[in-house]
Amino acid sequence: MVKFLVLVNGQMLISGIEEVGADIGEPDCKLSKPFVYDRETKTLSPWLFEFTNQDTCLISSEKILTIVDPKKTLIDKYEELIK
Repeated sequence: MVKFLVLVNGQMLISGIEEVGADIGEPDCKLSKPFVYDRETKTLSPWLFEFTNQDTCLISSEKILTIVDPKKTLIDKYEELIK
């Protein structure tokens, strides 16, 4: 399921997301093909692309401020990029 996430540091992501089992304090959310949304330019770019070629990563749910359903136009743009 594709969701729009706002992280506690203010970064905005669109990504596939699923909850994974983890011990307390360990990452408990798996992000698939996360992209950063740039509010000024309204563009998407792969998250952490300058550091890795991985298209999945783990993140702690405590680092996520909120998760919402993205608008269809944003989903369409995202799906075009991940093809």
